[in-house]
Amino acid sequence: MLMRSGSTIRRRLKALAFLPLLFALTSTAGAQTLTLRFAHNLSATEPYNIAAEKFAADVATKSNGGIKITVFPNEQLGANKEMLELVKQGANIITITDSGYMADFVPDFGVLQGPYLLRNPNDFKKLLASDLYKELVSAAKAKGMMPLAFNWYLGSRHVISNRAINSLADFKGLSLRAPPIPMYVKTVEGLGARPVTLAWSDVYTGLSQGVVDGAEAPLPTIYGTKLYEVRQNIALTGHFANFLGIIMNAQVFDKLTAAQKAILTSEGEAAGEYLMKLTLEKEKTVRADLEMKGVKFTTPANIEQFQRATASVYREFPKWTPGLYERVQKILQYN
Repeated sequence: MLMRSGSTIRRRLKALAFLPLLFALTSTAGAQTLTLRFAHNLSATEPYNIAAEKFAADVATKSNGGIKITVFPNEQLGANKEMLELVKQGANIITITDSGYMADFVPDFGVLQGPYLLRNPNDFKKLLASDLYKELVSAAKAKGMMPLAFNWYLGSRHVISNRAINSLADFKGLSLRAPPIPMYVKTVEGLGARPVTLAWSDVYTGLSQGVVDGAEAPLPTIYGTKLYEVRQNIALTGHFANFLGIIMNAQVFDKLTAAQKAILTSEGEAAGEYLMKLTLEKEKTVRADLEMKGVKFTTPANIEQFQRATASVYREFPKWTPGLYERVQKILQYN
């Protein structure tokens, strides 16, 4: 089960959120050290946290100790939305973010987490190299948030529940946990299930107490958070290719030296590439690990049916720039 401690730390961070960057800098032997907290909601054993720790270590090395990053997994400092708000307010925090969460601030960001958007996870690189992504980063900075990288691949998301799922009909009557993100909620509805929004730290309890019938997540995350202890059926729906970003406050970032900025962005992208390698390797082995725990897998025969059922989701966001989805398809060279 995920850790639920850290309320004292959260209160202190809220108090610190409005302090200037000066208080994130400490003097060591006459030199200033930038101290950042890296907060995320995943378990300490997952590939994501391994990549986060590598990012922190590599940044320290490249900066000759001038940038110190401490990683806090398991929502120790708070839930994702809370951390995003603290980042926006100016706290010296780096946090995990889904493009769906970013859509609260920059609506067009949400398209990057659409259902069945990618035919291959590697195609996401085309989006990150596009003018569209540059525009999204600029818009995010104007809202006070600086994406350091957005290539942190968590894996394809699948459904774990109390029943075998072979077709859309099997979703009928199923209550399925969804993050409090419109893209996820609408996708769950498109599949025919009933979305129930829960913080990730509440999912294990929600499943064990019957608050929800199922959840959806990448296989490494399902394994790392031991959801197999409370549900034993996984359907390989692959409805999202889950890429995450790491962000910090834009004003804090702008006050850094050019060298510090370059280290954070280059090492952020390098850690994302490392994570993708770890995730793809883990996805090859984690099914067997889950089967050893008693999990039964189904592979729906007609994934095209799932794709058609969720295609209308892309028409559910009136705040998107007109033609956004078509622009993404052109970048991906899918049409």
